Amino acid sequence: MPGLGGLWSDLTDLVLPAGCAGCGERVPGLRQGFCPGCVHDLEALTPAPARPDPAPAGLPPCVALGPYAGALRNGLLAYKERGRHGLARPLGALLAEAIAVAVGARGPVTLVAVPDTARAARARYGDHLDRLARHAAARLGAAGWPVRVLRPLRALPRPDSVALDSAGRAAAAEAAFRLRRSGGVAGPVVLLDDIVTTGATLAAVSRVLRDAGMTPKAAAVLAATQKRHHQ
Repeated sequence: MPGLGGLWSDLTDLVLPAGCAGCGERVPGLRQGFCPGCVHDLEALTPAPARPDPAPAGLPPCVALGPYAGALRNGLLAYKERGRHGLARPLGALLAEAIAVAVGARGPVTLVAVPDTARAARARYGDHLDRLARHAAARLGAAGWPVRVLRPLRALPRPDSVALDSAGRAAAAEAAFRLRRSGGVAGPVVLLDDIVTTGATLAAVSRVLRDAGMTPKAAAVLAATQKRHHQ
């Protein structure tokens, strides 16, 4: 994968005892949480623009590392839903690749992750996106990017988006976020999320930040869902 360089070479000290997060295989000496085959698949991903169709009003330009499939999908599920918090480091490094493409030229950047609700954070033993943001910031910082991670928002309780259609997601997202504080921005603001589906959440967060004078330049995500076409 082009960009920050040496993505996995500096993660060889991270040893996780479970099977590969990407395929489930139990490989002796497994490192980084992924087996060599899944590492190869992840390194082959190239960050690219991702935009839902139709795109909600206010959605900033979005870059995704890859489609929500294969080792990337399985790794995200293992991290979010199965308690494999050690995957925050390699997944955060992957997210840094998408951030670098979203921003373009190297320079100061401010990262704002979509916050977890209090309930979700309790279930996951911490805000999962905040962990990813901090590992992504460390990765970018090691490559010479001045990075700030801000948490200006809080998330209000909302229904599980899995059970909602596009209209329901948009309505839930619209009232889901409140500004806690503003300011402290250095360079362009980049929104972070793990997955983009309809774009409703990123658009809603973007509007809250814009009203506070922190208009996002772009959004960066690990995965983009692919629209199903029914025949």
